[in-house]
Formats: sequence, structure tokens, C-alpha cells
Amino acid sequence: MSIATGREAEAIMLLRDFSSSVQLVIPSICYMESLSALEDDLKRQKYFKEQLGRQISETKRDVRSEQVASLSLHLEQSLIYYSNRIDEIQFRLREAIYMLSQNAEMIVLNTEILEASLNTTIIEKDPTDNLILHYILSHARLHPTETKAFLSGNVKELRKLPEVQYALEEVGITKYFSRTEDFLGWLQSQS
Repeated sequence: MSIATGREAEAIMLLRDFSSSVQLVIPSICYMESLSALEDDLKRQKYFKEQLGRQISETKRDVRSEQVASLSLHLEQSLIYYSNRIDEIQFRLREAIYMLSQNAEMIVLNTEILEASLNTTIIEKDPTDNLILHYILSHARLHPTETKAFLSGNVKELRKLPEVQYALEEVGITKYFSRTEDFLGWLQSQS
């Protein structure tokens, strides 16, 4: 969703200019999580558009104001721009998912990952993030000798909790990046 909403411009560049020297890995649940986040976002945006539409209607009913024509025009233009933004977010998400499907290994949920997530709660406040973390830990254990870095904008749950940091370090993930720009800088320094 960071790519779709434009918060991480460098992330789409990473996917577009993918280097074969790097192996991208993503838990399969992250696709579902991003689609669910989009669904929630679309509901909020629909509500906002409805509210804006009501304000436009109410504004046009004011026959005494000299500014109503200009205000109505600006509100209607805002509604158009906002609708275009929604379309752009959906397009970017589809593009990111497609590029990830072409360039990243997908970690598929299996019994081991699910049971580990249910039996070992590292992130108590968010079961989904706890499951995602167990995907990552499981995959990292399968690749003990490779250099691993972790890139996630989920700073609140994954970066700030010491138990998460410890679990990541235990499987050899010592580099955590919350911004793609920082990851790309580190990656360049490795060559």
C-alpha cells in the first residue's frame, strides 16, 4: 500500500529496476493484507466522496452568497481530482502486485508457519503482523548463510518492539529498513 499511496516512490523503482543480485521475498499473506487495506481505504474514500457530494449540493442551495459559484466549482473539481486519485491508487497497487509476482519469491503459508504463529506470540497486539513475522522467520531459517535485510514500513509493530528485533537477529536478519531509499543506499554500499 505504501507504493499504491505514493508514500514510497523508491519502492516502485526497486521493482522496476530489479537487480538479479538481490532476491526479493514476500509472505503470501502480504498480498491479501494489501488488498484488504485497499478495500478499507475504498470504503473510507466512498464515504468522503458522499460527504463531499452532500456539501456540494448544500452549497448550491445557497442563493444569497456571491461566493457560492466559485466554491461549488472548487468542490466539484476536488471531487473529480479525488476520484482520479482513487483510480491511481488502485492502478499502482495492481502494478506493484504484478511486479512483485514477477520479481519476488512468495513465501507460502504452511502448517509449520501457522503453528509457530499460534504457539509463539511475538507481536501480541496484532495477530496478522505476528503471522507475517513468522513467515519471515521461517524463510530466514531456511537460508542461514545468506545476507538478509528486512524492508517494511510497519515501524510501529516490527521495528520498535525489542522482541521482534531479537527474533529477526536470531535468524540472521540484522538490517532493518523502514524506507526503500535507505535500503537502496545500503544495497549500493554492499557492491
